[in-house]
Amino acid sequence: MAKQANTLSLGTDNIGSLLWRYAAPAIIAMASSSLYHIADSIFVGHGVGGAAIAGMAVTMPIMNIAAAFGAMVGVGAAARMSIRLGEGNMQAAEKTLANAVMLNFCLGLVLMTVMLTFLDPILQLFSGGKASVETLGYARDYMRVILLGNMTQHMYLGLNEQIRASGYPQKSMRIILTAVTMNLVLDYLFIFKFGWGIKGAALATVIAQAISFTITFSHFCSKSSFVRFRRAAFVFDWKIVKAIISIGLAPFMVNICASMVAAFVNTALLKYGGTGTHDIVKTAGSADIYVGAYGIANRVVMLLIMVIQGLNQGMQPIVGFNYGAKQYDRVRKALFMTIACGMTISTLGFLACQFFPESIARAFVDSARGGDEALMIAAAAQAMRLIVIMFPLVGFQIVAAAFFQYIGHAKLAIFVSMTRQLIFLLPLLWIIPKYLGATGVWVSMPIADCASITLATILLSRELRKLREKELRVR
Repeated sequence: MAKQANTLSLGTDNIGSLLWRYAAPAIIAMASSSLYHIADSIFVGHGVGGAAIAGMAVTMPIMNIAAAFGAMVGVGAAARMSIRLGEGNMQAAEKTLANAVMLNFCLGLVLMTVMLTFLDPILQLFSGGKASVETLGYARDYMRVILLGNMTQHMYLGLNEQIRASGYPQKSMRIILTAVTMNLVLDYLFIFKFGWGIKGAALATVIAQAISFTITFSHFCSKSSFVRFRRAAFVFDWKIVKAIISIGLAPFMVNICASMVAAFVNTALLKYGGTGTHDIVKTAGSADIYVGAYGIANRVVMLLIMVIQGLNQGMQPIVGFNYGAKQYDRVRKALFMTIACGMTISTLGFLACQFFPESIARAFVDSARGGDEALMIAAAAQAMRLIVIMFPLVGFQIVAAAFFQYIGHAKLAIFVSMTRQLIFLLPLLWIIPKYLGATGVWVSMPIADCASITLATILLSRELRKLREKELRVR
């Protein structure tokens, strides 16, 4: 009953208090989740070397594809669960949970099998066939271990979304923090003490997520859980599966597009890196250095984006519950407050990357090694400064896209999310690097951000007018 009251408070408590209550643990959880990759990169950069960082950068498209399927099920099920709880339909919420588990298991198994079978051709494809043998070797070693743990990752991240959506944001945060802490400890042991190199970094991630999955699974087995596993619910309901996929298509497409972008970026850097007038590094073999620099800059940018996504996750149960309960004034208040917070976060990230890029890059590789590592730091610093030029406004665009998704407008959310990647960014990555080299890759991203922000502003204004009309009809 206490947990039921906690969930129902989404429709009555102060919006600011609710957003803080749900967003704070979600932000910590999402930022901590991003630290998986950052920790791996830092330990690998210092314990193995810059070439290993480049190898991890080559794996980004594959990692994004795996994340796409997990996000589709996890976010789609969480949004549907919040709306059903807002409607007071507990049976539908528990069926959503059960179908999400079964769907995640099936997708994880298929994805693991296919990618392990065709790993070498996939790595060649996503590196444009131009990465060095050393770089591809590191990428292969890392992904073989990660893919073996892919099913656990899918189940763990998907169920953690359901924990938060069903009224346990603090517990969701603690579970992710447990995984991150375990990953950090195991990274140190496996790389520096056992000497397992990049395979040790991957194994640390898999083991940490397996432990957290066990904790997450046991939560929904407990009778004290507000929403829990019920044997009768474990039957595929294709209407529920369709609804989960429909809502979850937006984050799925975002990650698929991110995979395509990463592949395009790697290819452009390997082909044109060092050829531009303003490129920092123009030495022989500088292409792989630029791929490593992108790996560093991308980790930093993704950390900032994950923090804003954590804020969005805090908004999700508030918006979903109140939208289902037809309390549209509270939906608007939650949106505006989240936009303000998101833009504050993205502005702080912009300032950090403008004033301290070299210091940030040095955290990933050992500058004392000299040679390629020192050059990689210089290239990464330039990348960070250019990539985040539009970041003070990027927070708005990220929140707007999530808002469409959380009120069930899946097609609109997909459109807003995809235009930045497919319509704006990919053509720029195809053209500009030919003339500006690696610098062209970096400047393509803020140009695409500017166009995407403009589009999101127009579409959100239209949606808010519709929301206001619904609010007047309810009154």
